[in-house]
Order: sequence, then structure tokens, then C-alpha cells
Amino acid sequence: MSWRRRFALVALALFSVAGFAAGGAAWWLFQWLQTPYRGYVDPERRVTIASGESAGQILTDLAAAGAVTHPRLARLYLTRRLGNPSLKAGTYLFRDPMTPGAVLGKLVRGEVELRAVTVIEGLTLGETAETLARGGFGDVETLVALFRHGEWIADLDPGAPDLEGYLFPDTYHFAPGTSAEVVAKTLVESFRGKWRGPLAPLLAAAERSPRQVVTLASIVEKEAKLAAERPMIAGVYANRLRLGMALGADPTVIFALARAGRYDGNLRRDDLAFDSPYNTYRHAGLPPGPICSPGLASLAAAAAPAAGPYLYFVSRNDGSHVFATTLAEHSRNVERWQREYWRDRWARERREADAARRAAGADSGPGRD
Repeated sequence: MSWRRRFALVALALFSVAGFAAGGAAWWLFQWLQTPYRGYVDPERRVTIASGESAGQILTDLAAAGAVTHPRLARLYLTRRLGNPSLKAGTYLFRDPMTPGAVLGKLVRGEVELRAVTVIEGLTLGETAETLARGGFGDVETLVALFRHGEWIADLDPGAPDLEGYLFPDTYHFAPGTSAEVVAKTLVESFRGKWRGPLAPLLAAAERSPRQVVTLASIVEKEAKLAAERPMIAGVYANRLRLGMALGADPTVIFALARAGRYDGNLRRDDLAFDSPYNTYRHAGLPPGPICSPGLASLAAAAAPAAGPYLYFVSRNDGSHVFATTLAEHSRNVERWQREYWRDRWARERREADAARRAAGADSGPGRD
């Protein structure tokens, strides 16, 4: 066999081996990309990516956390296959086995872990700040200062001195580390979205300015417990406003006392004489502004109050109210559902307490053989 033929055979053999090796490597790479991996035993694993951290270090951290295998290969895939996109900073949550491509895609898209915080209806500006601070989104002082930016809602309420009433109550999801300013603006933008979205048809026929609607809604939010009664309570106040009567809403007095640092959790008869423009017992008409953040149902009720003759309502002490047209009827309702109810309840509680004390005394007496 000539040397040329031997050389050709050797070369062919080498090329075959290389081809098999390349094919095997390609197959292995394909399998690596398609195989979900989970290298941690805990139910979940969090990985925090710092801003400015290199891709190589990020992939090393992911491998150490058990989210991916072969960080160098992942780096090669990131640069050659994905075009070397940036990996976004933040905290990432891993629970289920994931392929390398899915892990890298998660970081490229910035699908960071979000933390939920719920702002319930009826909170004041300060109470909203406390709720957000407990959720880890800023401190109370910073948030309250941001909530003083009335200009953020100037398109709807040009004269707003702050954002009282315009921090929409909802459940929000923010990434850990989200700035307090972003959080605050998100709440305002959520209010704006509701105002220009589902409320828009009702507001088109409203006879009041946006600030008046929100102020009325904030009172309804504090007074109403049942959804069906919100339009009726708004209707009572609308009738009083039309007749020039004082609204006589206890929550406005509580708001005034709290602003002055004088509210201790109990509203007394003397408090109804407290001199404040927010005291709707002393001053007819709506107070100067909202007293809390109303929810969507209260805003809708204030935009379109129920038609009816009612001028009064009193609590049944179970969340519902009794409505009346005349003062005489209202006085009877107050006697029945407030004075008699509480007299009977206190008397029953005293009897039960006395019976419990007698039973305790009997139990502690001399034993019997």
C-alpha cells in the first residue's frame, strides 16, 4: 500500500473520530439544554444579583445555588446563542427544575421575585405609609413626605395639597428594593387608572368636581360596611348637601381629631364641638378634602348616589343600617338600635359576668368526700 493511500486512510479515520466527537458533543450540549435541573434540596432557593455584577460571576453564583450546572458552558450559550444580553439585577426565586435556557431567560427578562402588599380601603395617608413600611417598601417618614406631593394628582385635582384620598387601595406586587417614590407613584397611577377607566361613565354625569366626589366617597367608605348600602349612604349625604344640612358624619370628626393629635380611639359627645373645617357637625357641606382612601365601590357610589328620600341612618350594630326620612323616625331608630341595644347588651354582659363569678366561687369551695 502506497504511502499516499495509508495517509488517506489515517486522515479519514481521524476525521471520522472528530466527526463522532463533534456529533457527541453536539448531542451532549443538546441534552444539557433540554434537561431541567434542580440542585438544591430546600423547597425554594433565592439568588440575589447585585447591580453591576459580571455575567461570569452571576453564572457562578447560580451554579453555587444549584440553579444551573456548568457555568462556563452557560456563559458560552449566553454569548454565542443568545447574543450576550445583559442579566438584570434583583432577587430571583427558584422552585422547580429548570433548563439552562429557562434560567437564563428569566434573568434576561428580569423576572425578579415580587413581594405583595395590600393597602385596604379606608386608610388615611399616614396609615397607608405605615402599611407600606411594614411591607418593606420604605420608611414611614419618607413615604409620608412623598404623599405630600399633591402635584402628582394635579391633572384631576389641581388644588390638592397632598395625596389624601388618591392612594388607591389594592394589592400591589413590587420587587424587593423598589424605591418608595416608585411605590407612591404606582398607587396614584392606580387611582388614575380607575378614575379614567371603570368610573368614567359614572363621572360623566356627576354634578361634583373630582375632589368633591373623592371627598364624599371617603366618608361613604368610613360609614358603609355593606356593598349594597354604599349608594344609599351616598344618597343620604347627597340629599343633605342639596338641602344645605350639615352632614353630621362622625368619621370627619375623628379625622379632624387625629390630625390634631387628640383622638384616643373614642369619640365623645364633647368632641362633636371640636373646631375644625373637617367637623361636619359644625360646618355644613363637604369637608375641605378626603378623609381616607376610598375603594372603587365607594367612588362609584359617590359618583352616582342612590335616589331616595332618606336624610338619616343609624347602625344596627351588625354592619347594616336603618334609614329614615324624618327626624322623628330617626330618633325612634336611635332609641331602638343605639340606646336600647346597648342598655340590653351591657345588662346581659353584667349578668353573664356575675354568673361566671358565682360559678368560679362555687368551684373553689371545699371539696367533698
